[in-house]
Amino acid sequence: MKRLLKAILLMLPALPASAELDIGAPAPDFTTPASLGGKVFEYRLSTALENGPVVLYFYPAAFTTGCTIEAHDFAEAVDQFKALGATVIGVSHDDITTLNRFSVSECRSKFPVAADADQRIMKAYDAVLLGFTRYADRTSYVIAPDGRIVYRYTAMNPDKHVENTLAAVRKWAATAQPVRRRPPSPR
Repeated sequence: MKRLLKAILLMLPALPASAELDIGAPAPDFTTPASLGGKVFEYRLSTALENGPVVLYFYPAAFTTGCTIEAHDFAEAVDQFKALGATVIGVSHDDITTLNRFSVSECRSKFPVAADADQRIMKAYDAVLLGFTRYADRTSYVIAPDGRIVYRYTAMNPDKHVENTLAAVRKWAATAQPVRRRPPSPR
């Protein structure tokens, strides 16, 4: 199955891109199971946005070549995103058991990956892979703390996703008002 998916993904650059959400559009909120360092938790976009911008990236399938490259790239850049007050989350159709392994080995326990088995999030963000609707298109968004999309990028080649989203977060940070951090809840 993974060989077939890899062959299909290599043919995709010839297909037209999907229609991503527009810059300035409200980002659809979502809650879904996610894994960070092999530990499952419930991820909610609106909660993450309370602490700063979010880089939301969609990828076709865990452990495929391009998705592994992209996960490694994001893992290497996570500290740069954090320095700008941003967080990163990856989303795919994979089940949470697969993502537990992927979050440790490929994401290097640096950022969470979320399960979207029913493609609800992919559809809300117009990030469904044309012709292969079970999979996400490789689309990256930067979402400002006010819930508006400030950047989007779609390309099956993973090479520019981190570079482009990091530049978009820097641009946002240069003009944004400081984000008031939510105080930690007492335990």
